[in-house]
Amino acid sequence: HVQLVESGGGSVPAGGSLTLSCVVSGDTSGSASMESMAWFRQTPGKKREGVVVVYTSTNSRESEYYADSVKGQFTISLDNAENTLYLRMNDLKSVDTAMYYCAADRGWIALSHDVWDYWGQGTQVTVS
Repeated sequence: HVQLVESGGGSVPAGGSLTLSCVVSGDTSGSASMESMAWFRQTPGKKREGVVVVYTSTNSRESEYYADSVKGQFTISLDNAENTLYLRMNDLKSVDTAMYYCAADRGWIALSHDVWDYWGQGTQVTVS
C-alpha cells in the first residue's frame, strides 16, 4: 500500500530555513502515479491549512499553487526519480510553527479540498 513519509522538520530560529521531504513508497510508479501532491500544515485547535500543491502531469511552474501566506517564502519541488516531494521554507516566522503534512492524490484535487487519497504522518516545524 502507498505510504508517505515526511522528514526534515525541527526547531529553527526566526529567519531560518528548513527543507522538508516526503518520500512516496508502496506503488511501482512512485510519485509519478500521483496527479496531485501537496503540503498542508496544522496547529493545535485549528483546521488543517493547504500550503502548496503541485500537479504532476505537467510539473511546470504554472501548475504550482501557493497559499497567499507563503508566496515568495516557500518553494515546492518534486523529484520523480527519487519519489520525493520537497518543501523549501525560507525566512521562517513564528506563525509558520505547525505540524506539516504531505498529501497525495491519484487525481486532480484542489488545495482547498481536505480529502486526499494519501497522507503522511507529519513532521513538526517549530520557529522560535
